[in-house]
Amino acid sequence: MIQAMQHILVIDDDQRLRELLQQFLAQNGFRVTSLADARELTKKTERDPPHLIVLDWMMPHEPGIEVCKRLRRQGDRTPIIMLTAKGDDDERIEGLDSGADDYLPKPFNPRELVSRIQAVLRRASERAPGAPIPTDTIVSIGACEVNLALRTLAKNGVEQELTTSEFAMLNVFITHPHEPLSRERLSMLARGKEHDVFDRAVDVQVSRLRKLIEPDPVKPRYIQTVWGRGYVFAPDRGESSA
Repeated sequence: MIQAMQHILVIDDDQRLRELLQQFLAQNGFRVTSLADARELTKKTERDPPHLIVLDWMMPHEPGIEVCKRLRRQGDRTPIIMLTAKGDDDERIEGLDSGADDYLPKPFNPRELVSRIQAVLRRASERAPGAPIPTDTIVSIGACEVNLALRTLAKNGVEQELTTSEFAMLNVFITHPHEPLSRERLSMLARGKEHDVFDRAVDVQVSRLRKLIEPDPVKPRYIQTVWGRGYVFAPDRGESSA
């Protein structure tokens, strides 16, 4: 259950859409603020950090895709749902590759946006502050250490940037070791049944995870391809698994 009054920031140059989303999301228990473009984004988020950003791809001054890339470069992990005008595969892949957690092509049903917001916030939710960290939530993968409670990944002691969607998929692999997983099952377990299967999006996120954890992403050792089926996570013998 998503807690009431989570703060959602909507950034879209379409005033009518902003007003519609502000009203609809408020009716569904969210606190909503909005911007017509990203010029005031830094000031806005410093004063009132959002739990999630709904970000339009096509905007004046700075396209949403560049805003997403900039936030991720700055280490900002606020979940982002991109709104795209076309919704074609290449555009959605570019959005995910930029660090967005989800995408939604226009026009869309506001109820679907609410569903996707709730799903992303569930994946992004952290443990209660001050709660003890169980030892079995620390998972070693080669030079990497994954903290399932804190939802972090460190490589050689250096924390790596990881979107909520990437962590969700990594968590699926960790909790299903040595089990061949089809793209459909990976998508269902990581993203939820409310999402359509999008094979190339799964492949993009697997590729990003390999770059983070593999000694050689070109010759993956841990996240292996099962030809004709999907992928399998193969931790080394003696390494921790959840």
